[in-house]
Amino acid sequence: MRAGTPAAVRAAPPLPRCPRRGVPKARAVGDRPRVVVAAVLAGVLLAGTVGGCGPARRDGAVRPPAAPTGPGRVPLLRAEVRGSLPHDPEAFTQGLEFRGSTLYESTGLVGRSSLRAGPAGEPPTVRAELPAPLFGEGITLAGDRLWQLTWRNGIAIERDPDTLAERRRVTYRGEGWGLCCRCAAGRGHLVMSDGSARLTFRDPDTFEVTGGVDVRQDGRPVTELNELECAPDGFVYANVLGTDTLVRIQPRTGAVTARIDATGLLTPSQRRTARELNGIAAVPGTDGFLLTGKFWPRMFRVTFVPA
Repeated sequence: MRAGTPAAVRAAPPLPRCPRRGVPKARAVGDRPRVVVAAVLAGVLLAGTVGGCGPARRDGAVRPPAAPTGPGRVPLLRAEVRGSLPHDPEAFTQGLEFRGSTLYESTGLVGRSSLRAGPAGEPPTVRAELPAPLFGEGITLAGDRLWQLTWRNGIAIERDPDTLAERRRVTYRGEGWGLCCRCAAGRGHLVMSDGSARLTFRDPDTFEVTGGVDVRQDGRPVTELNELECAPDGFVYANVLGTDTLVRIQPRTGAVTARIDATGLLTPSQRRTARELNGIAAVPGTDGFLLTGKFWPRMFRVTFVPA
Protein backbone atom coordinates (compact mmCIF):
# COMPACT_ATOMS: atom_id res chain seq x y z
CA MET A 1 0.00 0.00 0.00
CA ARG A 2 1.11 3.57 0.22
CA ALA A 3 2.12 6.58 2.31
CA GLY A 4 1.76 10.01 0.83
CA THR A 5 0.70 13.59 0.93
CA PRO A 6 -2.66 15.02 1.92
CA ALA A 7 -5.28 15.68 -0.71
CA ALA A 8 -8.31 17.88 -0.54
CA VAL A 9 -11.50 15.99 0.17
CA ARG A 10 -14.76 17.17 -1.33
CA ALA A 11 -18.16 16.11 -0.06
CA ALA A 12 -20.03 13.58 -2.12
CA PRO A 13 -23.21 11.55 -2.01
CA PRO A 14 -23.32 7.97 -0.64
CA LEU A 15 -22.06 4.83 -2.31
CA PRO A 16 -23.73 1.47 -2.92
CA ARG A 17 -22.43 -2.06 -1.83
CA CYS A 18 -22.80 -6.01 -2.02
CA PRO A 19 -23.66 -9.67 -0.24
CA ARG A 20 -22.34 -12.95 1.51
CA ARG A 21 -22.94 -16.08 3.75
CA GLY A 22 -21.74 -19.25 5.55
CA VAL A 23 -20.68 -21.25 8.62
CA PRO A 24 -17.29 -23.06 9.15
CA LYS A 25 -15.20 -26.13 9.97
CA ALA A 26 -11.51 -26.62 9.30
CA ARG A 27 -9.06 -29.26 8.20
CA ALA A 28 -5.55 -28.91 6.82
CA VAL A 29 -4.84 -29.07 3.12
CA GLY A 30 -1.88 -28.00 1.01
CA ASP A 31 1.23 -25.80 1.15
CA ARG A 32 3.17 -22.95 -0.82
CA PRO A 33 5.45 -19.53 -1.67
CA ARG A 34 7.34 -16.25 0.00
CA VAL A 35 8.16 -12.37 -0.24
CA VAL A 36 9.49 -9.44 2.09
CA VAL A 37 7.58 -6.55 3.60
CA ALA A 38 9.03 -3.24 4.61
CA ALA A 39 7.07 -0.14 5.39
CA VAL A 40 7.28 3.30 6.79
CA LEU A 41 4.00 4.88 7.66
CA ALA A 42 5.13 8.49 7.54
CA GLY A 43 4.15 10.91 10.23
CA VAL A 44 1.69 12.08 7.60
CA LEU A 45 -0.55 9.14 8.37
CA LEU A 46 -0.34 9.48 12.13
CA ALA A 47 -0.55 13.24 11.89
CA GLY A 48 -3.68 13.10 9.82
CA THR A 49 -2.33 13.51 6.29
CA VAL A 50 -3.43 10.12 5.09
CA GLY A 51 -5.81 10.28 3.03
CA GLY A 52 -15.85 -4.97 -0.95
CA CYS A 53 -17.84 -7.63 -2.40
CA GLY A 54 -20.92 -6.89 -3.93
CA PRO A 55 -24.50 -7.64 -3.48
CA ALA A 56 -26.63 -10.30 -4.61
CA ARG A 57 -23.31 -11.31 -6.08
CA ARG A 58 -19.72 -10.78 -5.08
CA ASP A 59 -18.56 -11.07 -8.66
CA GLY A 60 -19.04 -7.41 -9.43
CA ALA A 61 -22.79 -6.94 -9.85
CA VAL A 62 -23.99 -3.91 -7.91
CA ARG A 63 -27.39 -3.76 -6.27
CA PRO A 64 -29.25 -0.70 -5.10
CA PRO A 65 -28.23 0.61 -1.67
CA ALA A 66 -30.24 -0.74 1.23
CA ALA A 67 -32.90 1.56 2.67
CA PRO A 68 -31.50 3.73 5.46
CA THR A 69 -31.86 2.26 8.91
CA GLY A 70 -32.43 4.55 11.88
CA PRO A 71 -29.99 4.47 14.77
CA GLY A 72 -32.65 3.25 17.22
CA ARG A 73 -31.38 3.54 20.77
CA VAL A 74 -27.71 3.31 19.82
CA PRO A 75 -25.54 6.39 19.17
CA LEU A 76 -25.20 7.60 15.59
CA LEU A 77 -21.63 8.59 14.69
CA ARG A 78 -20.12 9.93 11.49
CA ALA A 79 -16.74 9.46 9.81
CA GLU A 80 -14.90 12.78 9.99
CA VAL A 81 -12.12 12.99 7.39
CA ARG A 82 -8.65 13.91 8.68
CA GLY A 83 -6.77 13.29 5.45
CA SER A 84 -6.48 11.03 2.44
CA LEU A 85 -3.99 8.87 0.55
CA PRO A 86 -3.85 7.35 -2.92
CA HIS A 87 -5.43 3.93 -3.42
CA ASP A 88 -5.20 1.58 -6.39
CA PRO A 89 -8.40 2.27 -8.37
CA GLU A 90 -8.24 -1.28 -9.79
CA ALA A 91 -8.23 -2.92 -6.35
CA PHE A 92 -11.52 -4.71 -5.51
CA THR A 93 -10.89 -4.27 -1.79
CA GLN A 94 -12.07 -7.08 0.52
CA GLY A 95 -9.78 -6.81 3.54
CA LEU A 96 -7.58 -4.11 5.09
CA GLU A 97 -5.34 -4.30 8.15
CA PHE A 98 -2.28 -2.60 9.64
CA ARG A 99 0.65 -4.18 11.41
CA GLY A 100 2.94 -1.40 12.52
CA SER A 101 3.58 0.80 9.49
CA THR A 102 2.68 -1.93 6.99
CA LEU A 103 -0.78 -1.95 5.45
CA TYR A 104 -2.09 -5.30 4.18
CA GLU A 105 -4.87 -5.42 1.59
CA SER A 106 -6.79 -8.37 0.13
CA THR A 107 -8.63 -7.96 -3.17
CA GLY A 108 -11.30 -10.05 -4.86
CA LEU A 109 -12.72 -11.15 -8.23
CA VAL A 110 -11.83 -14.45 -9.89
CA GLY A 111 -8.56 -14.16 -11.78
CA ARG A 112 -7.82 -10.76 -10.21
CA SER A 113 -7.62 -11.60 -6.50
CA SER A 114 -4.44 -10.70 -4.65
CA LEU A 115 -2.81 -9.93 -1.33
CA ARG A 116 -0.60 -6.84 -1.05
CA ALA A 117 1.56 -5.30 1.69
CA GLY A 118 3.59 -2.13 2.02
CA PRO A 119 3.52 1.48 3.25
CA ALA A 120 0.08 3.06 3.20
CA GLY A 121 -0.41 5.28 0.16
CA GLU A 122 2.46 3.75 -1.84
CA PRO A 123 2.71 0.82 -4.27
CA PRO A 124 2.95 -2.49 -2.38
CA THR A 125 6.42 -3.82 -1.66
CA VAL A 126 5.12 -7.39 -1.61
CA ARG A 127 2.30 -9.00 -3.56
CA ALA A 128 0.85 -12.50 -3.97
CA GLU A 129 -1.76 -13.49 -6.56
CA LEU A 130 -4.62 -15.96 -6.00
CA PRO A 131 -5.12 -18.32 -8.94
CA ALA A 132 -8.60 -18.88 -10.36
CA PRO A 133 -11.09 -20.00 -9.21
CA LEU A 134 -10.17 -18.44 -5.83
CA PHE A 135 -11.96 -15.21 -4.91
CA GLY A 136 -10.06 -13.29 -2.22
CA GLU A 137 -11.87 -12.00 0.85
CA GLY A 138 -11.05 -10.81 4.40
CA ILE A 139 -7.61 -11.03 6.01
CA THR A 140 -6.12 -10.78 9.48
CA LEU A 141 -2.82 -11.20 11.29
CA ALA A 142 -2.49 -13.53 14.26
CA GLY A 143 1.04 -13.67 15.63
CA ASP A 144 3.31 -15.13 12.95
CA ARG A 145 0.34 -16.09 10.77
CA LEU A 146 -1.62 -14.16 8.19
CA TRP A 147 -5.01 -15.68 7.32
CA GLN A 148 -6.82 -14.92 4.07
CA LEU A 149 -10.40 -16.00 3.36
CA THR A 150 -11.98 -16.89 0.05
CA TRP A 151 -15.61 -16.16 -0.79
CA ARG A 152 -17.34 -19.35 -1.93
CA ASN A 153 -14.30 -21.59 -2.28
CA GLY A 154 -14.43 -22.74 1.36
CA ILE A 155 -10.66 -22.26 1.72
CA ALA A 156 -8.67 -20.19 4.21
CA ILE A 157 -5.01 -19.67 3.34
CA GLU A 158 -2.35 -19.32 6.01
CA ARG A 159 0.56 -17.12 4.88
CA ASP A 160 3.87 -15.79 6.12
CA PRO A 161 3.20 -12.14 7.14
CA ASP A 162 6.59 -10.96 5.84
CA THR A 163 6.79 -12.74 2.51
CA LEU A 164 3.07 -13.49 1.91
CA ALA A 165 4.19 -17.00 0.97
CA GLU A 166 1.44 -19.59 1.26
CA ARG A 167 2.06 -22.12 4.05
CA ARG A 168 -1.09 -24.21 4.04
CA ARG A 169 -4.82 -24.25 3.38
CA VAL A 170 -7.68 -25.24 5.62
CA THR A 171 -11.28 -25.72 4.60
CA TYR A 172 -14.49 -24.39 6.12
CA ARG A 173 -18.20 -24.62 5.36
CA GLY A 174 -20.15 -21.69 3.99
CA GLU A 175 -18.97 -18.36 2.65
CA GLY A 176 -16.04 -16.25 3.84
CA TRP A 177 -16.46 -12.48 4.08
CA GLY A 178 -14.63 -10.53 6.80
CA LEU A 179 -11.94 -11.60 9.27
CA CYS A 180 -10.14 -10.00 12.21
CA CYS A 181 -8.25 -11.14 15.29
CA ARG A 182 -9.07 -10.37 18.91
CA CYS A 183 -5.60 -11.41 19.94
CA ALA A 184 -3.11 -10.25 22.55
CA ALA A 185 0.12 -11.88 23.74
CA GLY A 186 -0.52 -14.93 21.61
CA ARG A 187 -4.01 -15.50 23.03
CA GLY A 188 -7.46 -14.81 21.67
CA HIS A 189 -9.58 -15.82 18.70
CA LEU A 190 -10.37 -14.91 15.13
CA VAL A 191 -13.71 -13.29 14.31
CA MET A 192 -15.24 -14.20 10.95
CA SER A 193 -18.32 -12.93 9.09
CA ASP A 194 -20.27 -14.74 6.37
CA GLY A 195 -22.89 -12.18 5.34
CA SER A 196 -25.39 -13.19 8.00
CA ALA A 197 -25.91 -11.69 11.50
CA ARG A 198 -23.55 -14.32 12.93
CA LEU A 199 -19.92 -13.72 13.90
CA THR A 200 -18.02 -17.00 14.19
CA PHE A 201 -15.03 -17.33 16.51
CA ARG A 202 -12.08 -19.47 15.39
CA ASP A 203 -8.81 -20.69 16.82
CA PRO A 204 -5.99 -18.52 15.38
CA ASP A 205 -3.69 -21.54 15.02
CA THR A 206 -6.00 -24.28 13.72
CA PHE A 207 -8.90 -22.22 12.30
CA GLU A 208 -11.33 -24.52 14.12
CA VAL A 209 -14.63 -23.03 15.31
CA THR A 210 -14.55 -22.14 19.01
CA GLY A 211 -17.84 -20.23 19.38
CA GLY A 212 -19.69 -17.25 18.04
CA VAL A 213 -22.25 -14.56 18.68
CA ASP A 214 -25.36 -13.20 16.92
CA VAL A 215 -25.23 -9.47 16.19
CA ARG A 216 -28.34 -7.48 17.13
CA GLN A 217 -29.45 -3.87 17.39
CA ASP A 218 -32.38 -3.19 19.69
CA GLY A 219 -33.15 -6.92 19.64
CA ARG A 220 -33.19 -7.21 15.83
CA PRO A 221 -30.57 -9.12 13.80
CA VAL A 222 -28.08 -7.01 11.85
CA THR A 223 -27.26 -8.96 8.69
CA GLU A 224 -24.82 -8.62 5.79
CA LEU A 225 -21.85 -7.94 8.06
CA ASN A 226 -18.91 -7.63 5.71
CA GLU A 227 -15.29 -6.52 6.24
CA LEU A 228 -14.29 -6.58 9.91
CA GLU A 229 -11.79 -4.78 12.13
CA CYS A 230 -10.98 -5.87 15.69
CA ALA A 231 -9.93 -2.49 17.07
CA PRO A 232 -7.72 -1.67 20.07
CA ASP A 233 -10.77 -0.21 21.87
CA GLY A 234 -12.12 -3.77 22.23
CA PHE A 235 -14.96 -3.42 19.71
CA VAL A 236 -15.42 -5.12 16.35
CA TYR A 237 -16.25 -2.74 13.50
CA ALA A 238 -18.09 -4.05 10.45
CA ASN A 239 -19.03 -2.68 7.05
CA VAL A 240 -22.71 -3.34 6.33
CA LEU A 241 -23.03 -4.52 2.74
CA GLY A 242 -25.01 -2.30 0.38
CA THR A 243 -24.80 0.76 2.66
CA ASP A 244 -22.40 3.53 3.64
CA THR A 245 -22.84 2.43 7.24
CA LEU A 246 -20.51 0.69 9.65
CA VAL A 247 -21.56 -0.80 12.97
CA ARG A 248 -19.59 -1.00 16.19
CA ILE A 249 -20.16 -4.34 17.93
CA GLN A 250 -19.56 -5.51 21.49
CA PRO A 251 -18.05 -8.94 20.70
CA ARG A 252 -18.98 -10.54 24.03
CA THR A 253 -22.71 -9.96 23.57
CA GLY A 254 -23.12 -9.19 19.86
CA ALA A 255 -24.86 -5.91 20.70
CA VAL A 256 -24.45 -3.02 18.26
CA THR A 257 -23.20 -0.09 20.35
CA ALA A 258 -23.05 2.52 17.55
CA ARG A 259 -23.89 3.04 13.91
CA ILE A 260 -21.43 5.06 11.83
CA ASP A 261 -22.37 7.13 8.77
CA ALA A 262 -19.53 7.13 6.22
CA THR A 263 -21.27 8.84 3.33
CA GLY A 264 -19.70 11.55 1.21
CA LEU A 265 -16.07 10.42 1.19
CA LEU A 266 -15.67 10.43 -2.59
CA THR A 267 -16.46 13.24 -5.02
CA PRO A 268 -19.21 12.72 -7.62
CA SER A 269 -16.61 12.20 -10.37
CA GLN A 270 -14.72 9.60 -8.28
CA ARG A 271 -17.93 7.74 -7.59
CA ARG A 272 -18.59 7.14 -11.27
CA THR A 273 -16.00 4.35 -11.42
CA ALA A 274 -15.95 3.36 -7.73
CA ARG A 275 -17.97 0.64 -6.05
CA GLU A 276 -19.15 0.20 -2.46
CA LEU A 277 -17.35 1.12 0.74
CA ASN A 278 -15.42 -1.93 1.99
CA GLY A 279 -12.21 -1.79 3.96
CA ILE A 280 -11.51 -0.60 7.49
CA ALA A 281 -8.20 -0.64 9.38
CA ALA A 282 -7.38 0.91 12.76
CA VAL A 283 -4.36 3.23 12.40
CA PRO A 284 -1.76 2.13 14.99
CA GLY A 285 -1.11 4.53 17.85
CA THR A 286 -4.13 6.72 17.09
CA ASP A 287 -7.90 6.73 17.53
CA GLY A 288 -8.29 6.91 13.77
CA PHE A 289 -9.23 4.43 11.05
CA LEU A 290 -8.39 4.08 7.40
CA LEU A 291 -11.43 3.57 5.16
CA THR A 292 -11.60 2.69 1.47
CA GLY A 293 -13.71 0.68 -0.96
CA LYS A 294 -13.77 -1.38 -4.12
CA PHE A 295 -12.17 0.47 -7.03
CA TRP A 296 -11.74 3.59 -4.90
CA PRO A 297 -8.95 5.98 -5.98
CA ARG A 298 -8.44 7.22 -2.40
CA MET A 299 -8.19 5.95 1.16
CA PHE A 300 -9.43 8.19 3.96
CA ARG A 301 -8.09 8.61 7.47
CA VAL A 302 -11.09 9.28 9.68
CA THR A 303 -12.18 9.51 13.27
CA PHE A 304 -15.66 8.59 14.42
CA VAL A 305 -17.42 11.54 16.05
CA PRO A 306 -21.02 12.23 17.14
CA ALA A 307 -23.28 12.89 14.15
